[in-house]
Amino acid sequence: MPTSANLRGALFMCLAMAGFTLNDALVKSVSGAMNAGQIMFVRGLLTTLLVFLIARHMGALRPLSVLALPAVALRIAAEVIASVSYIYALGRIPLANASAILQALPLAVTLGAALFLKEPVGWRRWLAILAGFAGVLVVLRPGPDGFGFAALAAILSVVFAATRDLCTRRIPLEIPSLLISAVTAAVITLAGGLLIMPLGGWQPVGAAELGHLAVASVLLLLGYQCIVMAMRTGEISLIAPFRYTSLIWSIGIGMLVFAELPDRTMVVGIAIIVTSGLYTFHRERRRGATPVARVSSPGSPK
Repeated sequence: MPTSANLRGALFMCLAMAGFTLNDALVKSVSGAMNAGQIMFVRGLLTTLLVFLIARHMGALRPLSVLALPAVALRIAAEVIASVSYIYALGRIPLANASAILQALPLAVTLGAALFLKEPVGWRRWLAILAGFAGVLVVLRPGPDGFGFAALAAILSVVFAATRDLCTRRIPLEIPSLLISAVTAAVITLAGGLLIMPLGGWQPVGAAELGHLAVASVLLLLGYQCIVMAMRTGEISLIAPFRYTSLIWSIGIGMLVFAELPDRTMVVGIAIIVTSGLYTFHRERRRGATPVARVSSPGSPK
């Protein structure tokens, strides 16, 4: 029977996924008027300010020297690449497709943990990982010419988001997560500023675009806080599967806002990815391990 704590945790997870997906939709809505670098820069300025104020209020600020660790540097670099790739992909493929591809992230983290951290993975979970990646291929449907740049960008975002999450597990617990988030948000903002000219130059920012990115920043932080509360409220093995509610949001928003109708092949691919992920959570719960459940930080793919 689900406990009240697990129900609250599931609710927080659903709210987190709603916040992340609505943020994605707002970013996608301005992608025609601004390049990925400019979006990262404008949204990043707002996000950095909000995270810094929260970190200061919570007493999480520390000398930057505490971040002079290879795991922290690699995590930040991976998050920058994941953010650039995902924002680029969002502007060129349907929202539901981008969200579906990201659902393979727990499988990618499990794969990375097995290959690089030497964590045990049984044959059943290996099969689930392979099936999940096959589902990604079904969603992408590569043609005779192979993958397009947008599809490759979406896959790249998963690879580097998984790298980020594996690095997070190597960071000492005494370094506050809010401090890492604040520094990461600042670096992403700087990276976005440096990419503006190579990606086409600065475009005028209208009130509508600025408003969309301001709301996106707030939703991103809402999602971040809700997912932290979810992980701390109930059993992770019961709460983590609710991350797939983001697909409901992305399909609904795609249909209502962007007129993106999922076809049968895409639905099949999504079903394969979700089933593989749920089976992985189930197997990890059976063996008594902590299922892979990511905590996103501002500026990153969810």
